[in-house]
Amino acid sequence: MMTEQLDSDDSCLFGCDVFLSDPPSWLFTKRVGVLANQASVTRTLQNVVDALVEAGARVTAVFSPQHGFHAEKQANMIESDHGVYPRTGVPVFSLYGEVRRPTPAMLERVDVLLVDLQDVGTRVYTYGTTVGLCVEAAADAGIPVVVLDRPNPIGGAFVEGNPVREELRSFVGRYPIPMRHGLTLGELALWVARSLERPELVEVVHVAGWRREKLWPATGRPWIFPSPNMPSWETALVYPGMVLLEGTNVSEGRGTTLPFLLFGAPFVDPEKLAGHLDPRALDGVVLRPVSFEPTFDKWAGELCRGFHLVVTDPARFRPYCFGLALLRSFLKAYPDRFRWLPPPYEYEYEHLPIDILIGDAEIRKALEDGEGLDRLEARWAEALKRYQSSRESLLLYS
Repeated sequence: MMTEQLDSDDSCLFGCDVFLSDPPSWLFTKRVGVLANQASVTRTLQNVVDALVEAGARVTAVFSPQHGFHAEKQANMIESDHGVYPRTGVPVFSLYGEVRRPTPAMLERVDVLLVDLQDVGTRVYTYGTTVGLCVEAAADAGIPVVVLDRPNPIGGAFVEGNPVREELRSFVGRYPIPMRHGLTLGELALWVARSLERPELVEVVHVAGWRREKLWPATGRPWIFPSPNMPSWETALVYPGMVLLEGTNVSEGRGTTLPFLLFGAPFVDPEKLAGHLDPRALDGVVLRPVSFEPTFDKWAGELCRGFHLVVTDPARFRPYCFGLALLRSFLKAYPDRFRWLPPPYEYEYEHLPIDILIGDAEIRKALEDGEGLDRLEARWAEALKRYQSSRESLLLYS
């Protein structure tokens, strides 16, 4: 079955496949650094670092994002150490440990930086920030960046949410983009290069056979999990809203086999909670009442009651608005039990984690005041239009 998928004429060729099918001559003469992890695989499921080495590239350094090169580390300030790539002996520099951007000493080892990471289309997923920081560091070092692009698994035609306010910029919101940003990592790298007034710095090797309105199944490729709690593309589909629960005392399903697709807490009565949920938030999704016991993280070993999300129509489902409506229902149903978690969160020690996640403290306050979805969306409507206009010249896929 997998062979049929990989050999299908309908499957996409990701940037790494296109690049390796006709590599440029500099690949064999320049010193190459590669930002990648275990999900950075070619069409035949070979890791891109190994594929580059076998093709004759001079890979002199590997860089890994949050969760480590092997995606073994859990989230929120659980760091990974530097290491050594086993097949070549070159250093693997962790960009989620003692540093979160390449140092000048690290970049002295390379002449060009290749980027090949699978993103999930959500601002707070830190791979976008890591790519942006690499572009910033490469600009300082005068090193070109080549992004071997990959599809946005939740589509590039849909955008949703408020751009981040300047005072709430963080590692999960470094750039003024909305929660569901509708970009590939290649397009985001171009965004950062443009903001630095260095558009020539970044080259993107396009995905062949992907259109931005398409979701992951249209790629014809198996999903390779890019981080421990992103086991399926369906997880990515709900993540723009369900990640907001990380700023609360409600379990977002970590410690279960369905992270972000399950949520709940010991104090939850599913029927009561659902009674406070705005029906408009349920377009394209079904909430199935469940009970579960997380094996780690919030409420570990305790019986939680809540829901399993089943997305029935991705074109209608708005994950960020669903997440905000869910927070509002918790505030209404359990004013004495539901709470925002205190800092720190992703290296921010002053602001509430929920404010860092949303990117706008006024939206959190509006939720506390019981503001409905229509008024919440009106708050960011003009900013979202400006974002859509600003990204237009960067879009690579029709």
